[in-house]
Amino acid sequence: MMTPNEIVAMCRVDHDKTFRLEDHDPAWAGDPDIAKDQRKKFAEESLTQNVSDLAEAQDRLYAADSWSLLIIFQAMDAAGKDGTIKHVMSGVNPQGCQVFSFKHPSAEELDHNFLWRYTKALPERGRIGIFNRSYYEEVLVVRVHPELVHAERIPGSKLNDDFWDDRFEDINALERHLSRNGTRVLKFFLNLSKKEQRKRFLKRLDDPSKNWKFSADDLSERGHWDDYMKAYEETIRATSTKWAPWHVIPADHKWVARSIVAQTIVQAVEALDPKYPQVVPEHLETIKAAKQQLEAEGKDKDKNKD
Repeated sequence: MMTPNEIVAMCRVDHDKTFRLEDHDPAWAGDPDIAKDQRKKFAEESLTQNVSDLAEAQDRLYAADSWSLLIIFQAMDAAGKDGTIKHVMSGVNPQGCQVFSFKHPSAEELDHNFLWRYTKALPERGRIGIFNRSYYEEVLVVRVHPELVHAERIPGSKLNDDFWDDRFEDINALERHLSRNGTRVLKFFLNLSKKEQRKRFLKRLDDPSKNWKFSADDLSERGHWDDYMKAYEETIRATSTKWAPWHVIPADHKWVARSIVAQTIVQAVEALDPKYPQVVPEHLETIKAAKQQLEAEGKDKDKNKD
Protein backbone atom coordinates (compact mmCIF):
# COMPACT_ATOMS: atom_id res chain seq x y z
CA MET A 1 0.00 0.00 0.00
CA MET A 2 1.27 3.49 -0.88
CA THR A 3 2.05 5.81 1.99
CA PRO A 4 -0.02 9.03 2.34
CA ASN A 5 2.99 11.11 1.29
CA GLU A 6 3.49 8.96 -1.82
CA ILE A 7 -0.16 9.46 -2.75
CA VAL A 8 0.20 13.24 -2.40
CA ALA A 9 3.29 13.13 -4.62
CA MET A 10 1.38 11.07 -7.18
CA CYS A 11 -1.30 13.78 -7.41
CA ARG A 12 1.08 16.72 -7.54
CA VAL A 13 1.76 18.08 -11.01
CA ASP A 14 5.33 19.21 -11.28
CA HIS A 15 6.28 21.98 -13.69
CA ASP A 16 5.77 19.68 -16.67
CA LYS A 17 4.82 20.91 -20.13
CA THR A 18 3.85 17.35 -21.12
CA PHE A 19 1.01 17.11 -18.56
CA ARG A 20 -2.03 15.19 -19.81
CA LEU A 21 -5.28 14.91 -17.90
CA GLU A 22 -5.91 11.45 -19.32
CA ASP A 23 -2.95 10.17 -17.30
CA HIS A 24 -4.88 10.85 -14.06
CA ASP A 25 -7.67 8.36 -13.31
CA PRO A 26 -10.70 10.02 -11.63
CA ALA A 27 -11.73 6.64 -10.21
CA TRP A 28 -8.37 5.80 -8.59
CA ALA A 29 -8.96 4.34 -5.13
CA GLY A 30 -5.73 2.69 -4.07
CA ASP A 31 -4.33 -0.79 -4.54
CA PRO A 32 -7.07 -3.00 -6.10
CA ASP A 33 -5.45 -6.06 -4.50
CA ILE A 34 -6.57 -4.73 -1.11
CA ALA A 35 -10.25 -5.05 -0.26
CA LYS A 36 -12.20 -1.84 -0.85
CA ASP A 37 -13.61 -1.74 2.67
CA GLN A 38 -10.06 -1.86 4.06
CA ARG A 39 -8.93 0.96 1.79
CA LYS A 40 -11.98 3.03 2.69
CA LYS A 41 -11.44 2.44 6.41
CA PHE A 42 -7.79 3.48 6.10
CA ALA A 43 -8.76 6.66 4.20
CA GLU A 44 -11.41 7.59 6.78
CA GLU A 45 -9.02 7.01 9.69
CA SER A 46 -6.38 9.06 7.86
CA LEU A 47 -8.90 11.88 7.36
CA THR A 48 -9.82 11.88 11.05
CA GLN A 49 -6.17 12.08 12.05
CA ASN A 50 -5.43 14.81 9.51
CA VAL A 51 -8.40 16.90 10.66
CA SER A 52 -6.98 16.73 14.19
CA ASP A 53 -3.43 17.50 13.00
CA LEU A 54 -4.66 20.41 10.89
CA ALA A 55 -6.52 21.92 13.85
CA GLU A 56 -3.31 21.88 15.90
CA ALA A 57 -1.13 23.15 13.05
CA GLN A 58 -3.60 25.92 12.21
CA ASP A 59 -3.51 27.06 15.83
CA ARG A 60 0.26 27.50 15.54
CA LEU A 61 -0.11 29.19 12.14
CA TYR A 62 -2.59 31.69 13.61
CA ALA A 63 -0.41 32.37 16.66
CA ALA A 64 2.77 32.82 14.60
CA ASP A 65 1.03 35.44 12.42
CA SER A 66 3.69 35.11 9.74
CA TRP A 67 2.64 32.82 6.88
CA SER A 68 -0.82 32.55 5.37
CA LEU A 69 -2.24 29.72 3.28
CA LEU A 70 -4.40 30.11 0.17
CA ILE A 71 -6.25 26.95 -0.85
CA ILE A 72 -7.90 26.92 -4.28
CA PHE A 73 -10.54 24.40 -5.34
CA GLN A 74 -11.52 24.04 -8.98
CA ALA A 75 -13.76 21.34 -10.42
CA MET A 76 -16.73 20.53 -12.58
CA ASP A 77 -20.19 20.67 -10.99
CA ALA A 78 -20.91 17.88 -8.46
CA ALA A 79 -17.23 17.06 -7.98
CA GLY A 80 -17.54 17.59 -4.22
CA LYS A 81 -15.88 20.94 -3.54
CA ASP A 82 -18.34 21.96 -0.80
CA GLY A 83 -18.27 18.56 0.90
CA THR A 84 -14.48 18.38 0.81
CA ILE A 85 -14.16 21.83 2.38
CA LYS A 86 -16.75 20.91 5.02
CA HIS A 87 -15.09 17.64 6.05
CA VAL A 88 -11.42 18.61 5.76
CA MET A 89 -11.77 21.94 7.56
CA SER A 90 -14.22 20.69 10.22
CA GLY A 91 -11.69 21.01 13.05
CA VAL A 92 -10.27 24.42 12.13
CA ASN A 93 -10.93 27.46 14.32
CA PRO A 94 -13.30 29.73 12.30
CA GLN A 95 -11.35 32.78 13.50
CA GLY A 96 -8.37 31.65 11.45
CA CYS A 97 -10.16 30.49 8.31
CA GLN A 98 -12.05 32.32 5.57
CA VAL A 99 -14.04 30.74 2.71
CA PHE A 100 -14.99 32.67 -0.42
CA SER A 101 -17.17 31.54 -3.32
CA PHE A 102 -17.09 33.60 -6.50
CA LYS A 103 -20.16 33.95 -8.70
CA HIS A 104 -20.68 36.03 -11.84
CA PRO A 105 -18.77 39.33 -11.51
CA SER A 106 -20.68 42.48 -10.58
CA ALA A 107 -20.66 45.69 -12.59
CA GLU A 108 -18.06 47.12 -10.19
CA GLU A 109 -15.85 44.04 -10.55
CA LEU A 110 -16.08 44.19 -14.34
CA ASP A 111 -14.74 47.75 -14.15
CA HIS A 112 -11.44 46.40 -12.76
CA ASN A 113 -8.84 43.94 -14.02
CA PHE A 114 -9.73 40.24 -13.91
CA LEU A 115 -7.70 39.58 -10.75
CA TRP A 116 -9.02 42.50 -8.68
CA ARG A 117 -11.96 40.87 -6.91
CA TYR A 118 -9.87 37.84 -5.96
CA THR A 119 -6.92 39.77 -4.55
CA LYS A 120 -9.35 41.62 -2.25
CA ALA A 121 -10.17 38.28 -0.62
CA LEU A 122 -6.62 37.01 -0.06
CA PRO A 123 -5.98 35.67 3.47
CA GLU A 124 -4.25 37.76 6.12
CA ARG A 125 -1.07 36.53 7.78
CA GLY A 126 -1.75 33.65 10.11
CA ARG A 127 -4.95 32.65 8.35
CA ILE A 128 -6.14 30.05 5.89
CA GLY A 129 -8.10 31.38 2.93
CA ILE A 130 -10.19 29.04 0.79
CA PHE A 131 -11.35 29.93 -2.71
CA ASN A 132 -14.28 27.78 -3.82
CA ARG A 133 -13.63 28.54 -7.48
CA SER A 134 -11.14 31.32 -8.10
CA TYR A 135 -9.36 33.51 -10.63
CA TYR A 136 -8.88 30.31 -12.63
CA GLU A 137 -12.47 30.73 -13.79
CA GLU A 138 -11.02 33.52 -15.95
CA VAL A 139 -9.15 30.93 -18.04
CA LEU A 140 -11.72 28.14 -17.74
CA VAL A 141 -15.38 29.15 -17.93
CA VAL A 142 -14.43 32.36 -19.72
CA ARG A 143 -12.44 30.35 -22.24
CA VAL A 144 -15.33 27.95 -22.86
CA HIS A 145 -17.67 30.96 -23.12
CA PRO A 146 -15.47 33.63 -24.76
CA GLU A 147 -18.42 35.99 -25.05
CA LEU A 148 -17.92 36.69 -21.35
CA VAL A 149 -14.64 38.44 -22.15
CA HIS A 150 -16.53 41.12 -24.05
CA ALA A 151 -18.28 42.12 -20.83
CA GLU A 152 -14.86 42.97 -19.39
CA ARG A 153 -14.36 45.67 -22.06
CA ILE A 154 -10.59 45.19 -22.36
CA PRO A 155 -9.26 47.70 -24.90
CA GLY A 156 -7.91 46.08 -28.03
CA SER A 157 -8.31 42.51 -26.77
CA LYS A 158 -8.24 39.69 -29.30
CA LEU A 159 -9.18 36.19 -28.18
CA ASN A 160 -6.23 34.31 -29.59
CA ASP A 161 -3.56 32.10 -28.00
CA ASP A 162 -1.56 35.15 -26.95
CA PHE A 163 -4.52 36.44 -24.93
CA TRP A 164 -4.75 33.25 -22.86
CA ASP A 165 -0.97 32.95 -22.56
CA ASP A 166 -0.91 36.47 -21.12
CA ARG A 167 -3.52 35.51 -18.54
CA PHE A 168 -1.52 32.45 -17.55
CA GLU A 169 1.53 34.68 -17.19
CA ASP A 170 -0.41 37.14 -15.01
CA ILE A 171 -1.66 34.32 -12.76
CA ASN A 172 1.81 32.84 -12.41
CA ALA A 173 3.21 36.25 -11.55
CA LEU A 174 0.54 36.80 -8.89
CA GLU A 175 1.24 33.43 -7.28
CA ARG A 176 4.98 34.02 -7.43
CA HIS A 177 4.44 37.37 -5.70
CA LEU A 178 2.29 35.72 -3.02
CA SER A 179 4.82 32.97 -2.35
CA ARG A 180 7.62 35.53 -2.04
CA ASN A 181 5.60 37.54 0.46
CA GLY A 182 4.43 34.86 2.86
CA THR A 183 1.38 33.21 1.27
CA ARG A 184 1.66 29.52 0.42
CA VAL A 185 -0.63 28.62 -2.49
CA LEU A 186 -2.23 25.15 -2.72
CA LYS A 187 -4.29 24.32 -5.80
CA PHE A 188 -6.65 21.36 -6.12
CA PHE A 189 -8.47 20.15 -9.21
CA LEU A 190 -11.07 17.61 -8.12
CA ASN A 191 -10.94 15.29 -11.12
CA LEU A 192 -14.45 13.90 -11.64
CA SER A 193 -15.41 11.61 -14.52
CA LYS A 194 -18.37 12.45 -16.75
CA LYS A 195 -19.94 9.12 -15.81
CA GLU A 196 -19.77 9.86 -12.08
CA GLN A 197 -21.11 13.39 -12.60
CA ARG A 198 -24.19 11.86 -14.29
CA LYS A 199 -24.76 9.60 -11.27
CA ARG A 200 -24.50 12.51 -8.84
CA PHE A 201 -26.85 14.69 -10.90
CA LEU A 202 -29.43 11.88 -10.93
CA LYS A 203 -29.06 11.50 -7.16
CA ARG A 204 -29.77 15.20 -6.72
CA LEU A 205 -32.87 14.91 -8.88
CA ASP A 206 -34.13 11.81 -7.05
CA ASP A 207 -33.61 13.23 -3.54
CA PRO A 208 -36.03 16.11 -2.68
CA SER A 209 -33.61 17.35 0.00
CA LYS A 210 -30.95 17.84 -2.71
CA ASN A 211 -33.13 19.29 -5.48
CA TRP A 212 -32.01 22.80 -4.53
CA LYS A 213 -28.47 21.93 -5.59
CA PHE A 214 -29.50 21.30 -9.19
CA SER A 215 -29.70 24.01 -11.83
CA ALA A 216 -30.61 23.85 -15.48
CA ASP A 217 -27.21 25.45 -16.12
CA ASP A 218 -25.60 22.27 -14.78
CA LEU A 219 -26.81 20.28 -17.79
CA SER A 220 -25.94 23.12 -20.14
CA GLU A 221 -22.35 23.20 -18.86
CA ARG A 222 -22.16 19.39 -19.01
CA GLY A 223 -22.71 19.76 -22.75
CA HIS A 224 -19.34 21.54 -22.92
CA TRP A 225 -17.50 18.74 -21.09
CA ASP A 226 -14.79 18.20 -23.71
CA ASP A 227 -14.14 21.94 -23.99
CA TYR A 228 -13.75 22.17 -20.21
CA MET A 229 -11.37 19.22 -20.06
CA LYS A 230 -9.21 20.82 -22.75
CA ALA A 231 -9.26 24.13 -20.86
CA TYR A 232 -8.35 22.44 -17.56
CA GLU A 233 -5.51 20.50 -19.16
CA GLU A 234 -3.99 23.59 -20.76
CA THR A 235 -4.47 25.66 -17.61
CA ILE A 236 -2.84 23.10 -15.32
CA ARG A 237 0.01 22.60 -17.77
CA ALA A 238 0.65 26.35 -17.98
CA THR A 239 0.23 27.27 -14.30
CA SER A 240 1.59 24.36 -12.29
CA THR A 241 4.80 25.92 -11.01
CA LYS A 242 7.44 25.13 -8.43
CA TRP A 243 6.00 27.78 -6.12
CA ALA A 244 2.33 26.87 -6.70
CA PRO A 245 1.88 23.34 -8.09
CA TRP A 246 -1.49 21.87 -8.95
CA HIS A 247 -2.75 18.67 -7.32
CA VAL A 248 -5.06 16.59 -9.51
CA ILE A 249 -7.24 14.70 -7.04
CA PRO A 250 -9.20 11.58 -8.06
CA ALA A 251 -12.76 12.57 -7.13
CA ASP A 252 -15.05 9.74 -8.22
CA HIS A 253 -14.86 8.42 -4.63
CA LYS A 254 -15.46 11.16 -2.08
CA TRP A 255 -13.61 9.28 0.67
CA VAL A 256 -10.51 9.19 -1.53
CA ALA A 257 -10.63 12.88 -2.45
CA ARG A 258 -11.18 14.11 1.11
CA SER A 259 -8.38 12.01 2.53
CA ILE A 260 -5.83 13.12 -0.07
CA VAL A 261 -6.77 16.80 0.20
CA ALA A 262 -6.50 16.69 4.00
CA GLN A 263 -3.09 15.01 3.86
CA THR A 264 -1.83 17.55 1.32
CA ILE A 265 -2.94 20.54 3.41
CA VAL A 266 -1.45 19.16 6.63
CA GLN A 267 1.81 18.45 4.81
CA ALA A 268 1.90 22.01 3.45
CA VAL A 269 1.22 23.68 6.81
CA GLU A 270 3.78 21.54 8.60
CA ALA A 271 6.35 22.44 5.93
CA LEU A 272 5.91 26.09 6.93
CA ASP A 273 6.94 25.04 10.44
CA PRO A 274 4.79 27.60 12.29
CA LYS A 275 5.73 28.05 15.95
CA TYR A 276 4.08 29.72 18.91
CA PRO A 277 5.69 33.11 19.59
CA GLN A 278 8.48 33.01 22.15
CA VAL A 279 7.82 34.97 25.31
CA VAL A 280 10.50 37.55 26.19
CA PRO A 281 12.06 37.35 29.69
CA GLU A 282 10.29 40.55 30.79
CA HIS A 283 6.92 39.04 29.98
CA LEU A 284 7.83 35.85 31.83
CA GLU A 285 8.30 37.95 34.96
CA THR A 286 4.86 39.46 34.41
CA ILE A 287 3.37 35.98 34.03
CA LYS A 288 5.10 34.83 37.23
CA ALA A 289 3.78 37.82 39.17
CA ALA A 290 0.25 37.33 37.84
CA LYS A 291 0.31 33.67 38.83
CA GLN A 292 1.47 34.51 42.35
CA GLN A 293 -1.29 37.11 42.68
CA LEU A 294 -4.02 34.73 41.54
CA GLU A 295 -2.74 31.92 43.78
CA ALA A 296 -2.70 34.33 46.74
CA GLU A 297 -6.31 35.28 46.02
CA GLY A 298 -7.24 31.63 46.15
CA LYS A 299 -5.53 31.16 49.51
CA ASP A 300 -7.35 34.20 50.95
CA LYS A 301 -10.70 32.78 49.89
CA ASP A 302 -9.87 29.43 51.49
CA LYS A 303 -8.99 31.22 54.78
CA ASN A 304 -12.29 33.09 54.75
CA LYS A 305 -14.18 29.80 54.39
CA ASP A 306 -12.46 28.45 57.49
